[in-house]
Amino acid sequence: MTTASPRSEERSRDLAALLAQVSLGDRAAFRTLYRHTSAHLLGVVLRIQRDRAQAEDVLQEVYVNVWRAAQSFDGRLSQPLTWLTSIARNRAIDALRRHRTEPATVSSTVAGAGADDDHDMLQNFASDAPGPTDLLEQAADARALRQCLGALSGEQQQCVALAFYQGLSHAEVAAHLRQPLGSVKSWVRRGLMALKSCLDRLGVAR
Repeated sequence: MTTASPRSEERSRDLAALLAQVSLGDRAAFRTLYRHTSAHLLGVVLRIQRDRAQAEDVLQEVYVNVWRAAQSFDGRLSQPLTWLTSIARNRAIDALRRHRTEPATVSSTVAGAGADDDHDMLQNFASDAPGPTDLLEQAADARALRQCLGALSGEQQQCVALAFYQGLSHAEVAAHLRQPLGSVKSWVRRGLMALKSCLDRLGVAR
């Protein structure tokens, strides 16, 4: 059985404390959490999602998810970095599925002449991933979008979700819901109009 080093335990305590603060809406704690973990989580995503630009998009989704779900972290069930890594891995796999590609794992480690020469290619990249302020703005927009979606009728919510989150055509939505095509088009159109009006009232830029 491997015993965690004092330094590792201290880091876990620090990350757990930051997540507790983030769960209370502490933006400074969120920035600090991002600074201490983003390089590691980008590495996790890059080992699954080979395209760097897409990996950075996934990383943005990861931190939006962390901002929203920090209160669900339970230090009795997992270590903070394990919890964060799980979110990153799941989001990366979800992104691959959305793009209908097969998951592929790549190694970022390049072996040199000897074991001591190995180095991580990820360390050679300067990250231009979104900063914590950008992530917070997206999180705020996501909350506003959920609020506006919640104000739609059940039919409108279903149609908008299938059309825009799953990429189905109007005809495919109609077949999926077993509803007339005309009704689906009307629900989508009215749902989008209601969403636009709601987001405008909330001042969300699109």
